[in-house]
Amino acid sequence: MLIALNKPYGVLCQFTSDDGRPTLADYVRQKGVYAAGRLDHDSEGLLLLTDDGRLQHRLADPRHKQPKTYLVQVDGAIDDKAIAALRRGVVLNDGPTLPAPAEHADEPEWLWPRDPPVRFRKAIPTSWLTITLREGRNRQVRRMTAAVGFPTLRLIRVRIGGHGLDGLLPGEWRRLD
Repeated sequence: MLIALNKPYGVLCQFTSDDGRPTLADYVRQKGVYAAGRLDHDSEGLLLLTDDGRLQHRLADPRHKQPKTYLVQVDGAIDDKAIAALRRGVVLNDGPTLPAPAEHADEPEWLWPRDPPVRFRKAIPTSWLTITLREGRNRQVRRMTAAVGFPTLRLIRVRIGGHGLDGLLPGEWRRLD
């Protein structure tokens, strides 16, 4: 079984919490499934869950190079120089990243409001980009955009391999098989 969930902001990528924070169990009632990979609690978007250990490993393990595409809102008007640096790969404190396809993007019409909203500052614009990774380091997109001078404000995973959000609203899920 394979399930696509649109993980809301602030939800932990696990089924239990010792401190009462929201978890996957608050949204997915299907028993015996586990997240194939993770999203930080302050990230949103596509999370795949499965009851198949081999599939879970294939989807989550960076050695299998499943492309993961993110829609990213950054602080400031991101320029072509920063986009080019992301495409080449940037050096982080744990080493250089692989080159990552990155493009300027418009805020999509289908985008839901985030709760709580992203901070708004009159004097500093924000901008959007898409970036696709084939590796899975901790908080990698956030560290990459910060490394090129544009800190991430909002991070939404929209695709994993051939699977996309495809109209799921935050907290909604559907079986894919």
